[in-house]
Amino acid sequence: MEATASARYLRGSAQKARLVVDMIRGKDVNQALAILRFTRKRAASSIEKCMRSAIANANEAAEKANISIDPDELWVRTAFVDRGPTKNRRRVRPAPQGRAYREQRHFCHVTISLSNDARPAAKGAKPEATVEAKPAKLAESKRRKRGGAAAAPRAKRATPKSEESATEKPATKKASKKKVKSEEE
Repeated sequence: MEATASARYLRGSAQKARLVVDMIRGKDVNQALAILRFTRKRAASSIEKCMRSAIANANEAAEKANISIDPDELWVRTAFVDRGPTKNRRRVRPAPQGRAYREQRHFCHVTISLSNDARPAAKGAKPEATVEAKPAKLAESKRRKRGGAAAAPRAKRATPKSEESATEKPATKKASKKKVKSEEE
C-alpha cells in the first residue's frame, strides 16, 4: 500500500528543503521522524508535518480498503521538492550608494510518498558471504600507509625483483659501477 502527501507553498528555497529531504529518503518512518525532529534546519518542521500527513493518509486509505497496516512498517519510498513561485513576492533591499537590490522570496512544494511494500535490494548490496571476509580486509587496510596528494611524491616504490633479473641488467649506471667493484673485491 502506498500513500502520498504534499505540502505546497512552503517558505524557503527548494535547494534548502532538498538538504533535509535527502536525509530521510529510504528510511523507516520512525527513523525519518526522529531525523526531522532533531535537524536544525528551518524546513524540517514543515517537512515533518507533511510526513505526519502522509502517515495519516496511509491509515485512512487502509481503513477504506478494509486492510490493517502497521504504521511502524511504513518507509519513505519517494520524497522530493519542487520549486514554487516567486512572482508577486519580490522585495527591495537597500544597497550602498543609493542603489537597491532585488530580493525574491522563494517558495517550494514538498511531496512525500510512503509504502509498506518490501524494499528493493540496494544497488551496492554485497552477498552475505563477503561479510565474513571483512576482518581480513580491515587488518590489511591497517597495514597499508595512507596515500593522497601529500604522499604523492613519496609514492615511488621499488618493485621487488628476483635475484636473477637483478644480475642480468642493473637499473642505473651507478648501480652497475657498484656491482663491478663488489665483484672485483
